[in-house]
Amino acid sequence: MLATTFENSSSAVSTQQQLLPLVQLALRGLPAMLYQDRQLFCYRLQQTADGLVKEGVSPRYTIMTLLGLHRAQLAGLESPVDCDGIFDGLTRNLDWIDNAGDLGLLLWVGALQCPDRLGEVIARADLGHVLTRYPDVQGRYTMELAWVLAGLSHVKLAGAAGSDQWARLAERTFGLLKENQGNSGAFGHLAPGWAGVGPLRGHLGSFADQVYPIYACSKYAAAYGSEEALRAAQACAEVICREQGPLGQWWWHYEARTGRAVGKYPVYSVHQDGMAPLALFALAEASGADFDEPIYRGLRWIWGENELGVNLCDDQDAVIWRCLRPAPCRKYSSQMLALLHIPSSPGPLHVLYESRPYHLGWLLYAFAGRGNARVTNSALQMAEHS
Repeated sequence: MLATTFENSSSAVSTQQQLLPLVQLALRGLPAMLYQDRQLFCYRLQQTADGLVKEGVSPRYTIMTLLGLHRAQLAGLESPVDCDGIFDGLTRNLDWIDNAGDLGLLLWVGALQCPDRLGEVIARADLGHVLTRYPDVQGRYTMELAWVLAGLSHVKLAGAAGSDQWARLAERTFGLLKENQGNSGAFGHLAPGWAGVGPLRGHLGSFADQVYPIYACSKYAAAYGSEEALRAAQACAEVICREQGPLGQWWWHYEARTGRAVGKYPVYSVHQDGMAPLALFALAEASGADFDEPIYRGLRWIWGENELGVNLCDDQDAVIWRCLRPAPCRKYSSQMLALLHIPSSPGPLHVLYESRPYHLGWLLYAFAGRGNARVTNSALQMAEHS
């Protein structure tokens, strides 16, 4: 019988003891996702009849992966790829940046990995106009605004934001992001009614639209002492933790007005072992709250305490399979019925046999240095803010 609750503190200790093998799996799996000649990670690694095949390239996923690898190096683990070389490639020419979200992510990794080069990146990227020159922030998209805020906050924490200009820019970014938060505490996908979109688009937010604002607001609170940002992060965290499924599932979509989880499937592995933990750990550091119970309950889902009773970690191929999902038609019909408060079943679930590099990157960012892959908290914090 699958466990439906996080039984006691000994369960947390047992789960934490499994973190080093999980972190090591991520480190082993990443080289197969890297195009060595381009120094960029792929978009996805897919299981085919001919084995695992790389598809596409993604600078965005490359940045997220670098963030995880940097955290692993702080924890005393050796990176399997040349992180400095990859960062050099990303910053050699910034013409590939066509959205504010990617610029925010680049600031984030630069502040942590190469803070001495931030001034150069900021000048070349024309950071002062980030909120006016890119369509994603002009459209008030939650996830991308959160990435910009996270990047600006890390720039401040790295000691590279001496000008009041950057404080004002961070404050303006937080204000735009806050407009997307419903009274429930959950975030919609963008500001309700913005630019003529229908009400559903503004009031319905994905899991990414919840966790990245939690992280960004937590870091903004730490960087600039904003109590309002801390309250915003706490309100959203309360929603996702309250709505967490009985097997620790972090659901797919949330209604900003009510905070209800709607359209629950697919359940993505990266939400379980990467995105929820990185956001809630950041909020814990900023607020002193303890989110270990929902974090580790969610983590155990990927190891088999899930709807199918399958371990989504493939140790042989060093991948973690992407999600448990229903048939596409059931996925969207269940979401619409949930919005109408009509109970429904997602139908039979199956595993999607693909993996993406950012998944392993966020796993490392969340868990390298924790449990039995631990460095001292003080060492990690000193290195992160130096």
